[in-house]
Amino acid sequence: MNKVKVLGLAVLSGIFLAVSWFPPFTFLIFFALIPLFILTDEILEKSKRPKGAIFLFSYIVFLIWNGFDTWWTWFASPGGAVMAIVANALLMAFTYWIFFIVYKSLSSKYCSILAHKLVPSAYWLLIPVWLSFEYLHTLWQLAWTWLTLGNVFAFRHNWIQWYEYTGVSGGTLWILIVNILFYQLIKTKTLQKSKVKSLVVVCVIAVPIIISFLIKPSKQKVPGQQIVIVQPNIDPYNEKFNSSYESQLALVYNQVKGKISEETNYLVLPETFFTENVWENNLEACYSVKFLRDSILRKYPKLIIITGATTCYQYKQGEKRSPTAHKYTDVDEYYEVYNSGLQIDNFGPIQVYHKSKLVPGAERIPYPIIFGRLEQFAIDLGGTVGSLGTEDERSVLFNKDKTVGVATVICYESVFGEYVTEYFEKGANLIFLITNDGWWRDTPGYMQHLNYARLRAIETRTPIARCANTGVSCFIDEKGELSQETKWWEPAVIESSLAPNNEKTFYVRHGDLISKAALILALLSIIAAILMRRKN
Repeated sequence: MNKVKVLGLAVLSGIFLAVSWFPPFTFLIFFALIPLFILTDEILEKSKRPKGAIFLFSYIVFLIWNGFDTWWTWFASPGGAVMAIVANALLMAFTYWIFFIVYKSLSSKYCSILAHKLVPSAYWLLIPVWLSFEYLHTLWQLAWTWLTLGNVFAFRHNWIQWYEYTGVSGGTLWILIVNILFYQLIKTKTLQKSKVKSLVVVCVIAVPIIISFLIKPSKQKVPGQQIVIVQPNIDPYNEKFNSSYESQLALVYNQVKGKISEETNYLVLPETFFTENVWENNLEACYSVKFLRDSILRKYPKLIIITGATTCYQYKQGEKRSPTAHKYTDVDEYYEVYNSGLQIDNFGPIQVYHKSKLVPGAERIPYPIIFGRLEQFAIDLGGTVGSLGTEDERSVLFNKDKTVGVATVICYESVFGEYVTEYFEKGANLIFLITNDGWWRDTPGYMQHLNYARLRAIETRTPIARCANTGVSCFIDEKGELSQETKWWEPAVIESSLAPNNEKTFYVRHGDLISKAALILALLSIIAAILMRRKN
């Protein structure tokens, strides 16, 4: 085996994958896996220890990809960034290794000299294995699905309007099919077959794009909600959690003067805007709540305010506690801490939603029974250190007559497509995405996060009001088009009318069918591989 050649192919595949996440080069995703396939062919044919070699060189591919596209997490936590990049690359390499073992087992009845000739067709096994990995990766507490393959089309949203049927897994399936077809085209020996396969590849790329441009989402015939978004632009590193909450409230109050009217339905403030201790046992006692009621809601009684806050809940004596409950140091009592969204209005008690897709290492120590002792090393992102509490179901924040239900998606939750559909099962028809992307500074990270929100708008055909502490805040329509994008690191107030969507898309109604079907196929392939190995 030529190690220099194989290493070069691994580096090339990693670079193609990484560069695809930059909008001018999205098309490279259709070729990015081909060098990996070629090096697999080389290893299978010439290496004496193919299993170890496949794991090593595929790990190089995925390490380059993860490092190049998520290096900006370093600004939030250097140690956390290294762990996320290294661990996610390991998971990807392990997935590719499983595919290789399954392929090798199923083809073991052929002699080793001829086995490599089956590689082009065997790559179809990669589709269910990889889709299963991406799906299962969304379900556990170590979820870091930033680089799900289908996310790359967030930067080419006009190509994937059909996500309303498939979700992001449809994009992953598309990418894998095209890469495999291109590889088979490269391996084709005869000119006639080459022409036919070339035509097939062109059609497989072009047809989904053409279909996307032909899809026209229906316009909602319901009254629009007049929404005002405030971008305070408070430095999360030096100001937000060190200056007084009174001064930050006064800052926002001055920003919205003259921007709110009797026609305004919603005022949206960013993630963790309230920086004081907010106890859910008595929310009305909170100074920030009183300030907003006295200064804004009293003047505009029909207005609804949705804001982010760090909230706490004091457990009663004997009340069942969650594994993430915190104990006071001086008394035998417990409390829970949440990253929350609050709805404050004049027609009922304050409604609360608790963020439940938490960032591993920053907001959650995964599997506390196993890793609980690591909580002391948790990353501090906003004054709360250690694992936060969650809720089992998605709480929707409703207006007075329940004609509008807001899915208050908080930061990292916007990366999970099927998770967001759970709000719609509970009656949501608008999405407010509140976030604080300033931790990543002026890097590709906040732009990636912004564009991922387009995917949620397309999947649900629901407009989004995106409110960020430090930018980019904007409005996103049901086709994923952005409007009124604010600038990075500048305070801003923007206003628009968004029509709630009361029609559920196929994806909202049925979920991620592609991934679930792939999971079944992957399990059947693995079982077949085990039986074949035993037989041999």
